[in-house]
Amino acid sequence: MATSLICTAVAFLSGCGSDSESGSGSGGVTKLTFAASTFGDPGRGPLLTKWLDDFNKSQNKVQVSAAAVPYPTFGQTVLTQMGSGQGPDLIRFDMPEFESASDAGLIAPLDDLIDVSKYDLLKQPDQFMVHDGRRDGIIFEASNYAMFYNADLISKPPTTYEEFAKTAQSLTKGDVYGLAFRQTEAEEAGVWQDIFNYVYGFGGKWSDGKNLTINSPENLKGLQAYKDLYDAKVIPRGADAATFRRMFAEGKVGMELNNGGYVTATRGQNPDLNFSVAPIPFPVRTQGAILAPIVINEASPSKEAAATFIRWALEPANQVKLQEILGASSVATVTQRSAEQLKETPFLKVFDDLTESSLPQIVLGFEAKTPDIRKIVVQNVVAALQGTVDLKTALDRAQEQATQLVG
Repeated sequence: MATSLICTAVAFLSGCGSDSESGSGSGGVTKLTFAASTFGDPGRGPLLTKWLDDFNKSQNKVQVSAAAVPYPTFGQTVLTQMGSGQGPDLIRFDMPEFESASDAGLIAPLDDLIDVSKYDLLKQPDQFMVHDGRRDGIIFEASNYAMFYNADLISKPPTTYEEFAKTAQSLTKGDVYGLAFRQTEAEEAGVWQDIFNYVYGFGGKWSDGKNLTINSPENLKGLQAYKDLYDAKVIPRGADAATFRRMFAEGKVGMELNNGGYVTATRGQNPDLNFSVAPIPFPVRTQGAILAPIVINEASPSKEAAATFIRWALEPANQVKLQEILGASSVATVTQRSAEQLKETPFLKVFDDLTESSLPQIVLGFEAKTPDIRKIVVQNVVAALQGTVDLKTALDRAQEQATQLVG
């Protein structure tokens, strides 16, 4: 039986889509590709590939192989492919790109392919999978943001922003930093995910559903808190996510705000690291969530075969296995954490309890425009970090530019 092969990004760019051996209906095998940035994750990627192998071993008509595309360029790469009528059959999107693809008609509606009434779907995150009464996606991963901390360096996790900042400052000595977050334009999507927690954690929001509110006083307050930490030099400035996450695994970063999927990745880098998790200690208990839908490419010639994979993924045993691979994330359906899981990872409940107060990192009311708004906001915020403009002016400029963008 063939195993799932990882297509390189180069191969993917040239079109790593489905094809059928021996022809449909003549005993041939339909080969599909599934693109997800998580296949390149050093902790979860190999486990997800084995999960695909389980599917392939259970089938004789459909086979799925994995296409790993680096996270920073994933959305634009896949959207470009889909826009030209090519690309993978199955895609795991983050919400901003999902909204853009949905709005552009690049995603195959799932209503006639998958009977969701057969599954006990998680209602809160699942509501974002339906647009204008049309289902475009199924949750692949729902992962709430929380505060990761090194328990050898921090005996009692901070519960307020003031304690958070003070702890970061006290830990920053020599080659050890108290905190780490993304702060460069090169990691635009990641910066957006990081600053989302500061904006919403201080009572802000990107819009009121009808109008953009990028330069609101609450947003300024939250982003000023983010900038204050940058200015305090408690983070490894210039380090990308891969670098400072390795530093966290090596005990050289005390705290990080990250999502539940980071649990498995961290243990993959250092199984002996003594870390724990607590809610983000900001004034308002609202934080971002990675909602990652799995969708079918409208251009795929093998939509029914692709739906076969999604239906397999939704089976209870396969959902449980997927959740174990993803770490402290939730999946599409209601699952029961095992006693063994809870013993190994007692803080799983922290993540689960945040589901009702977590939001996808999109601009409500302007969902399909989120990637474009994100670019404007991140460019201006990074300019403020670098001192070329003050933060209030940067947000005023972002508000003006984004308002012109959305008309």
